[in-house]
Amino acid sequence: MTLIDPDQIKVINEPKRARKADPEMQPRPQRRPDWLKVRAPSGETYDELKRLMRVKTLHTVCEEALCPNIGECWGRGTATFLMMGDVCTRSCGFCDIKTGRPAPLDFDEPRRVAEAVRAMNLHHAVITSVNRDERKDGGAPIFALVIDEIRRLRPGCTVEVLIPDFKGSLDALKIVADAEPDTLNHNVETVPRLFRKVQPQDRYEWAMATLGNAKKLNPKQITKSGIMVGLGETDEEVAGVMRDLVALKVDILTIGQYLQPSRQHLPVERFVAPGQFVEFKRIGLEMGFRWVEAGPLVRSSYNADRQARELRTNI
Repeated sequence: MTLIDPDQIKVINEPKRARKADPEMQPRPQRRPDWLKVRAPSGETYDELKRLMRVKTLHTVCEEALCPNIGECWGRGTATFLMMGDVCTRSCGFCDIKTGRPAPLDFDEPRRVAEAVRAMNLHHAVITSVNRDERKDGGAPIFALVIDEIRRLRPGCTVEVLIPDFKGSLDALKIVADAEPDTLNHNVETVPRLFRKVQPQDRYEWAMATLGNAKKLNPKQITKSGIMVGLGETDEEVAGVMRDLVALKVDILTIGQYLQPSRQHLPVERFVAPGQFVEFKRIGLEMGFRWVEAGPLVRSSYNADRQARELRTNI
């Protein structure tokens, strides 16, 4: 078995490092088209789950990222938990999570998350985290611990991990892979040309190595990745990333519209029409992905429960 060395992955046409945009010079946000308008989440189930998150001092990406599908997913028994705090060591231009020096890891957090999964009666839990680049292992043991705790306290609940790239570290990835999550996800987010602009501390090579090595460590592992559109990429560049992911035998792909969290974040360069998402899905399935979710409001965890359930039975 030959594992992927991220330093051996070649990326052509890399741009020069972009200067950080002056918030005062940002263009006025474009008006959202009608297909991107959704109702605010509400209802007893939503309110109760939100209360539970606060009681257990937990964070969810559903709330942090203002996900438009939060009401639908929580109502179906799926939630995405943000672990290792709410301060990230990276400063991606699309993300609304704070950047700074994070607090020490809380090794009791996996138990509290598992208790919340049980209390919420979840059928599928998605576990993600901020980047913890101050640690050599990137916080990988926390992922392994929470997988074990969820399976102990809520048997039958499928578990998806949306992991950082761990700077391409095989040792950190192996800690997570050995815990055998039902789905292992790492979002590539954008096309190689825009990496330094969109996520300046990340590298396309690290993303590709993470996904490729996950499959090499466990050929039966269901792997997944996601792309945002609307940041200045071309449709052909999106197709190029899709081809790279298929070559690594990634099973699941999600493609959704980027929405600017605030005027201090990267602006939306274009709103992609619903018909183009239909085309992305068609192309992806023809390329060989086993599952493609593509649509303006699609986010990484959308329909994650169905993906885990249906693909797991067809390994």
